[in-house]
Amino acid sequence: MNATQPKYKINELDIRPHGQSRELPVLPRSESTSEFMPLEEKEVEYFFASDASAVIEHTNRVIYLEDDDVAAVRDGTLSIHRLKKSLDDPHAREITTLKMEIQQIMKGNYDYFMQKEIFEQPDSVVNTMRGRVRFDGNAIVLGGIKDYIPEIKRCRRLMLIGCGTSYHSAVATRQLLEELTELPVMVELASDFLDRNTPIFRDDVCFFISQSGETADTLMALRYCKQRGALIVGITNTVGSSICRESHCGVHINAGPEIGVASTKAYTSQFISLVMFALVMSEDRLSLQQRRLEILQALSKLADQIRDVLQLDSKVQELAKDLYQHKSLLIMGRGYNFATCLEGALKVKELTYMHSEGIMAGELKHGPLALVDDSMPVLMIVLRDPVYVKCMNALQQVTSRKGCPIIICEEGDEETKAFSSRHLEIPRTVDCLQGILTVIPMQLLSYHIAVLRGCDVDCPRNLAKSVTVE
Repeated sequence: MNATQPKYKINELDIRPHGQSRELPVLPRSESTSEFMPLEEKEVEYFFASDASAVIEHTNRVIYLEDDDVAAVRDGTLSIHRLKKSLDDPHAREITTLKMEIQQIMKGNYDYFMQKEIFEQPDSVVNTMRGRVRFDGNAIVLGGIKDYIPEIKRCRRLMLIGCGTSYHSAVATRQLLEELTELPVMVELASDFLDRNTPIFRDDVCFFISQSGETADTLMALRYCKQRGALIVGITNTVGSSICRESHCGVHINAGPEIGVASTKAYTSQFISLVMFALVMSEDRLSLQQRRLEILQALSKLADQIRDVLQLDSKVQELAKDLYQHKSLLIMGRGYNFATCLEGALKVKELTYMHSEGIMAGELKHGPLALVDDSMPVLMIVLRDPVYVKCMNALQQVTSRKGCPIIICEEGDEETKAFSSRHLEIPRTVDCLQGILTVIPMQLLSYHIAVLRGCDVDCPRNLAKSVTVE
């Protein structure tokens, strides 16, 4: 900071011992410096961390630093300095009280955080819908975007932008969004989006999807779109994150803390958040009411069906014992389940270090079929949905090349099971929600293969939970 720049102070703050309640003030700041000082002679501790969950054991009161903030502690006083002046900086840093409990970030009886988070999904999907889906009145209320719905309905296209697993949640819901909104829906990888200087217009609505809310590529894409006048909608799991603060409106997915690097419950909660948005957009369309009712009824049964799928854990473990020594795995599907193929392949890659590829089943004859033989593991998702006949055609192409496919199918589907070497049966649900039930066996499979191969399940090599650099 320039030495000639004057130093400003703000009102002193009484910092009380952890556990004592008091009304928390908003702390006004000048453009140069803020100081947070205890009034009384009490011992004060400051913890610095990249994520609030790292300090929840010690305190539930946090201050989120903005870009270009520099924090320093000297003689018990916390000072926050600004490197640059900014017109849109609110000049305040609020002390936030976290609602997180220490039990939420403990492994409990599970061996790994990822395993715990997979088995938390019956509860996490309910938490995503809680207070938003009214099953008795067949209504959806998304408070974070409610005031912007009329503007969104006037837009000319929707853009869904994310990286990795968040991108896959956009792929998974694109078809439903197109059906219920009747708008063009573009799904973009944030890194590629910035490489292309993509045209953005004032009547575009851009969704930015991120578990952490700090993903660097996604955040830069957000700023690019915001500068061009688009409406920015954030879909995140972290209150107070950069994407939360810089969006015009948004949906908090309420999945709870996710510690494992490989995202599991955040994926299914992002999926449901986008489904809820599609239902909100179609609430005044008479021609779509039967379809909306079908989806709402399926949402009401979803948590119990996820519990049923989790009962397959021992079967998936046996399957993993047959696969873990292979060098490659092909995962095929189409329609609503193509996103499951991409997400399942990503989980296998990041956890087990095996080569894995998610393949659109309709593209088999355009190249991937050359990979199929009697030694190549192939997993196929074949459910009784509108693309069932096409998936069966792809399945027969694989078996005619001496492939021995492992099939994920619906309970009691004997016709499909006849083509499989092994199979996993999942409960029947509406086509647009199948991806939530089919991805869970893929999460379990990647977890068990990683354990059998001796990999670090929660912290895969070369990867970080929040990708904050390009």
